[in-house]
Amino acid sequence: MAGEAMAERTRLAMFVAGQRWRRFVSRLTANPLYRWRLALQVPERLLIAPQELRTGDPTLASEIYAGRFAFAGKVVSAEGRSPFEVTPPSREWAEALLGFAWLRHLRAAATSIARQNARSLVDDWITLQGNSHPLGWEPEIVARRIVSWISQSPLILQDADHAFYRAFLRSLTRQVRYLRRTVLETRDGYPRLLAAVALAFGGLCIADQTRLLRSAIRRLADELDRQILPDGGHIGRNPGVLIEILLDLLPLRQAFEARNHPPPPALQNAIDRIMPMLRFFRHGDGAFAHFNGMGATPADLLATVLAYDDARGAPVANAAHSGYQRLEAGPSVVIADAGPPPPFTLSYEAHAGCLSFEFSAGKNRLIVNCGMPITNRDAWRQAARATAAHSTATFNDTSSCRFLVGEAFQRFLGTPIISGPTELKVVRTERDGAQLCRATHDGYAERFGILHQRSWRLANDGSRLDGEDVFVSADGEEIPAGVPDLYAIRFHLHPSVKASRRADGRSVLLLLPNHQSWLFTTSALQVDLEESVFLSAIDGPRRTDQIVVPGRAHRVPRVVWTLIRAESPGSGERRSDLPEPELPL
Repeated sequence: MAGEAMAERTRLAMFVAGQRWRRFVSRLTANPLYRWRLALQVPERLLIAPQELRTGDPTLASEIYAGRFAFAGKVVSAEGRSPFEVTPPSREWAEALLGFAWLRHLRAAATSIARQNARSLVDDWITLQGNSHPLGWEPEIVARRIVSWISQSPLILQDADHAFYRAFLRSLTRQVRYLRRTVLETRDGYPRLLAAVALAFGGLCIADQTRLLRSAIRRLADELDRQILPDGGHIGRNPGVLIEILLDLLPLRQAFEARNHPPPPALQNAIDRIMPMLRFFRHGDGAFAHFNGMGATPADLLATVLAYDDARGAPVANAAHSGYQRLEAGPSVVIADAGPPPPFTLSYEAHAGCLSFEFSAGKNRLIVNCGMPITNRDAWRQAARATAAHSTATFNDTSSCRFLVGEAFQRFLGTPIISGPTELKVVRTERDGAQLCRATHDGYAERFGILHQRSWRLANDGSRLDGEDVFVSADGEEIPAGVPDLYAIRFHLHPSVKASRRADGRSVLLLLPNHQSWLFTTSALQVDLEESVFLSAIDGPRRTDQIVVPGRAHRVPRVVWTLIRAESPGSGERRSDLPEPELPL
């Protein structure tokens, strides 16, 4: 215990030191005198413009032209001023503005007015913030702006005069050189990978950048090898990040080919590994499962990257490196989180959802996690990351992970996970044609001396899912009476599911949009139906229900539950012989 506490303090101290160093570098490089040193010889021209795979909406171009900028759930009317002179309503809004990804909407409009507006806004930034702005010169924002400017250079530079062309190239070159010097200060995870991608784009697309390209290729290969796991998952464990990474890597691969430069093997290997994992996380309706920061599935972007998938084979079932399991039979899919939280410096957005799962039947999702909203994420982040927001068990109303707390810390350091499950045991087998997976985590062992074990068994036709939750003492002894041992096993329902508690008090009938019905039943003496919220809806958070099975571990250490179709498959007739949950699995 003392050793673990010391290790925790050491990790936190190193993290604080790293964050302080990043802030120092940010302040230093925000000084115009520093960036003056980067104003070296300006290249003559851009050679190529990579394809932008993120879709643009021409209707938003008219909003931008009218001076209304809607980002991250906030709308700002510039009222005749430059948006770069407006006080940002939130950091997320400012990050979106300064990243310039919204230029794609102007390009989608394909009008001379949109091109003029794009040039005017880029010129505004160069004039107002191109030499000094701490947030605008944070490395990860610089990386996104570089990618956006290079990708949208045909929009920005068409019909531009020579003076603007030179000013644009001068600013772009300065940003690339700045990012090259500060790439290691970029926040770990996807932001640092994006910085490596931006440098590679700079080396490929800007003339006379052979030296930059060589170093960028090495940096990119190192980050891809480190961040993309052998099974194709990301080291940060957020499924949605895989889509963002492919939206960057696929155009980068095309840029290498356009320059007749062989892509680094690490780039192609990463794409080949990620593609199957996109199918791994998909339910029957195409939506991604909600784990570790995943919100609403961007269906258009997912369809775009899947169009590049040549293999289209069956997804892997056991993603052990990423810490996820998938069971699939007939029309039914179970996707479960059976892994520890990501490393400390990568856990800013990670959730305490160990042993949570989602279940879908055909195009209908039944059991889900709450997920994360598209906008206003700061307001929901604490609740969404808690174990109670996931379809798993909570113990004594606490989460299986501990987050960095305290306003002073959070303002400067964010909320990484400082402790959580460290040992997970996962076993997969088949029994009588059914798939069985059993996993155990120790997230509650240090505080309460309890291990949580969960099992899933999916019938070979997908018409029945049996589950089991077991709470055992970490030291192998019986759980004593008188110690805190209250648990709540939660099953959050998708908003499209209508739930009604049956008179027996131990089962809940679930009616799906296609009028198919499923029955949840359990060996426990009590089943509650409570309110919940589904945060990952496209139109914002929606009210829904959750099934809650409460209990005390020293009295009822094992709970068995079943989800079973209430009609015979193919007949549409209500079953009259619904079996009791089986024990043990």
